[in-house]
Amino acid sequence: MTEHEPTAPSWPQRALAHPLFWPALTLSLLVLGNGVLNPGFLSLQWRDGHLYGNLVDIGNRAAPLILVSLGMTLVIAARGLDISVGAVLAISATVAAWMIAGGEGAGSRLPMPLAIVAALTVAALCGLWNGLLVVKAGMQPIVATLILMVAGRGVAQLISGGQILTVYYPPYFYFGNGYLLGLPFSLFVVTAVCALLYLALNRTALGLFVRAIGGNPLAAHVAGVPARAITIGLYVFCAFSAGLAGILVSSNVRSADANNAGQLLELDAILAVTLGGTLLTGGRFSLAGSVLGALIIQALTTTIYSIGVPPQVNLVVKAALVFVVMLLQSAPFRASVRGLLRRRAAGGEIR
Repeated sequence: MTEHEPTAPSWPQRALAHPLFWPALTLSLLVLGNGVLNPGFLSLQWRDGHLYGNLVDIGNRAAPLILVSLGMTLVIAARGLDISVGAVLAISATVAAWMIAGGEGAGSRLPMPLAIVAALTVAALCGLWNGLLVVKAGMQPIVATLILMVAGRGVAQLISGGQILTVYYPPYFYFGNGYLLGLPFSLFVVTAVCALLYLALNRTALGLFVRAIGGNPLAAHVAGVPARAITIGLYVFCAFSAGLAGILVSSNVRSADANNAGQLLELDAILAVTLGGTLLTGGRFSLAGSVLGALIIQALTTTIYSIGVPPQVNLVVKAALVFVVMLLQSAPFRASVRGLLRRRAAGGEIR
């Protein structure tokens, strides 16, 4: 090895530099901390052909947020933003509940598959609206999606007549409460969406196009990348994923509340995406990181409830966690800390 040849980084250095290291470490510490505070937290039980336990509950309750975070990841990767996902979730849930809801003991008002397709189609149309405002009308993403964020809940309340729609159709409950192979069905929905996204982004040119659009939209356009069509498609998928989350949420609670369903979900989705290492400036993104981010948020919520902290403190703790994790993910911050430690170890004066 010559004097000027750089040395290869050690495996601890490579691990610390990996974008998923800090989110994975944060999630692990939250889970292990719960295990220390509550000895039965990590236990799993098999009863009546189902797997029960707090870890299963965290994954099940995080499923809607994971779905929304996956869609938000792709929109942010293309230098966009969608703050209407909570309203889209409410619209989708309300459409499905309105088409299915009947009296107690009665069947579905309309065929359930038709209701599911209609709810997801309406959600996709909401995404198309957002995409057209951003791409065709030239609006800033936050302004374009703010329109639907404000109007969407009004649309959902018009559909529901301002009432909470209760669903009495048992087959519909399966989406949010059913089990398949001993695990919650919602986990299979999330796994299927993740698998399809992985194939689309890593086995086709779509992933390269999304990174190119986020990295330099003008250069991507000059290179022949159909940036406008792809951007619209990303907004459509983001809204579609929010609509799918709406199906899970309304199925889980067996009702649709147009006013409160998905409230502040857009903020949690953005938090999950940033916790996972996706840059808000676009270009670099991580689907696995967004999944970890959503699980961190749900694990944190579970921790707060399990140790008896008032729910009002949830947002404060969540903000503090995001602050710490984002600092740890910041390369300049880590470099400054390393420099500080070196100077202290060398006995030099710290200014």
